[in-house]
Amino acid sequence: MGSFEIISDDGRRFAPKAPKLSQMLAVLALARGESVGADTLIREMWGEEPPAGAPKTLQTHVYHARRLLGDAQSNARERQLLVTQAPGYVLDVTDEEVDVRAFERLVRRAQQEADAGRTERASGLAAEALAVWRGPLLGNAPVGDVLTGRIAYVEELRIRALELRVETGITMGRHRELLPELRDLVACFPLHEWFHEQLITVLHRSGRRGEALAAYQHLYRVLGRELGVEPAPAIQRLQAEILGANGGDVSLLRHRREGRPAALLHTRPLAS
Repeated sequence: MGSFEIISDDGRRFAPKAPKLSQMLAVLALARGESVGADTLIREMWGEEPPAGAPKTLQTHVYHARRLLGDAQSNARERQLLVTQAPGYVLDVTDEEVDVRAFERLVRRAQQEADAGRTERASGLAAEALAVWRGPLLGNAPVGDVLTGRIAYVEELRIRALELRVETGITMGRHRELLPELRDLVACFPLHEWFHEQLITVLHRSGRRGEALAAYQHLYRVLGRELGVEPAPAIQRLQAEILGANGGDVSLLRHRREGRPAALLHTRPLAS
C-alpha cells in the first residue's frame, strides 16, 4: 500500500501512464464497491471549475481504464471490473483485491481482538496491517478534494494500528523491544502526546529513569514551542510519579480513548 498500481492475476504490475487515470481509479477503488457519481469524479480530477469538455474526457478515461483492467487479467477478461452504474461508475472488486480495504479490515479486527482481551492476536493483526503499508498513500497520483479526505481517514487508521501495536506490546511486557519504535514514532509524530507518554513509561519501566525524565522535558519543549501549551495532565502526573518513584510500579497504559481515532474504524462512503 503506497503508490497506485494494478497487479494482475499472474503478478504483473501495471501503473497507468496518465496521472488522471490513476486519480480516477483510486477514487473508485476507495469507494468500497459503491457507485461514484460522474460529478464527484469530475470534481476530484478538475476541481470546482472543470473545463466544458470534462464529462466527455471522463468517458475517455473510463474507456482506457477498462482496457487497462482487462489487460491486467490473465483469465481472458472474464470479469468486467469497471461498471457503469447510476449515478456514475463502480469498481466491482472485493475487499481482498484492494490493499487499502484489506488494511482497514485488519485494523478493525485488531481493535476487536484488543477489546476482547486477546492481546497476542490483536498484536499480530496490527503488525499484519502495518506490513501492508509501503509508503505515502497515492504518492504517484494527483490528489484532489475527494482523495484528500480519504487519505486522511486511512492515515488515521495507520496511527490507530501503531497505537494498538504499542499498547499490546506493553501489555505483553515487551518494553525494551518497543523502545526503538517509540523513539521513531515520537520523531515522526512530534505532537502526538500519547506516543510520548508511552515512550516515557517504557523508559521508566526499563530502568532508565533519567532518560524517561529527559523524554518528558523534550515533549515539554516541543509543545511549548509549537503550540504554547504544556503536556496533558496525565503526562504531568506520570512525570511526578517518576520523580517520586522509589521502586514502585507505574501504570503502563493510560487509555485516553476520547483522544483516539477509534470512531474512524467505521467506514464512510464517498459522496456522489
